[in-house]
Amino acid sequence: MPPKLLHASSVIGTPLFDSSGDRLGRVTDLVARLGEAQTHPPITGLVARTGRREFFVPMHLVAALEPGKVRLAGEKLNLSRFERRAGELLLKRDLLGRHVINVVGARLIRANEIELGQKNGQWEIVGVDPTRRALLRRLLRRRGNDQPTQLIDWSQIEPFFGHVPSARLRIRYRKLARLHPARLADLVEAASHEEGEEIIEALGENSELEADVFEELDADHQVEFIESRSDDEAARLLSSMAPDDAADLIAEIDQDRRKALLEAMPTEQQTKVRSLLSYNPETAGGLMSP
Repeated sequence: MPPKLLHASSVIGTPLFDSSGDRLGRVTDLVARLGEAQTHPPITGLVARTGRREFFVPMHLVAALEPGKVRLAGEKLNLSRFERRAGELLLKRDLLGRHVINVVGARLIRANEIELGQKNGQWEIVGVDPTRRALLRRLLRRRGNDQPTQLIDWSQIEPFFGHVPSARLRIRYRKLARLHPARLADLVEAASHEEGEEIIEALGENSELEADVFEELDADHQVEFIESRSDDEAARLLSSMAPDDAADLIAEIDQDRRKALLEAMPTEQQTKVRSLLSYNPETAGGLMSP
């Protein structure tokens, strides 16, 4: 039997009560812990606010997680200020309403709702709902717990983390490596510059795959990403590309930088690229004579 689903937005922003029914504050976020081998990350606690202080409540102190309210089981509560730990994902701050990668569909979708399920007494992230209906329900703050219009299982999802460097999380290469380079290039082109950088950085674990994806990008995106890299980083990427593709790309870069990139490349690859560039009279003038 599939687990009963709970919309994350139906809990975030709701009152937090103690076991006696007295209000302690308001839930501002839910915390999940990501692991490399996890299919559905567990919810480890929630972040609540009282006055100007945000504090952490571990899940073992939560007696009821329901739409519209959260109730604690015990009387003792540590009100120390909340600090994110490495590997923690904040559902509202990091994920809700943001782009994620649907790895199976090889496309970007928006996590308009995050669906939670309970298994063996443990709440966990089950998946996301990218539909407009989920967005409207969240924006209108409807606390009902109707079933999602479309549920994409979390095992098919890969979030972006560039906007939360303190989380010390990154896109997992093993998920992206399942996709064809052309599909990965489509993802990069559909993403924002920052999101595209995250995808390419994750592919850096396999320089051959990174180069294959880079060769599939259109010229504008290739130049955009090369220009945002240091000379050494750009030269490393150019060196892993086929010489004719590398020559075509260098020809698109400002003349002031071409020489530095060529000289940062390994001698063998540099010679091949210089030779190819020398055949093009429009680019050869911007380079040292081979």
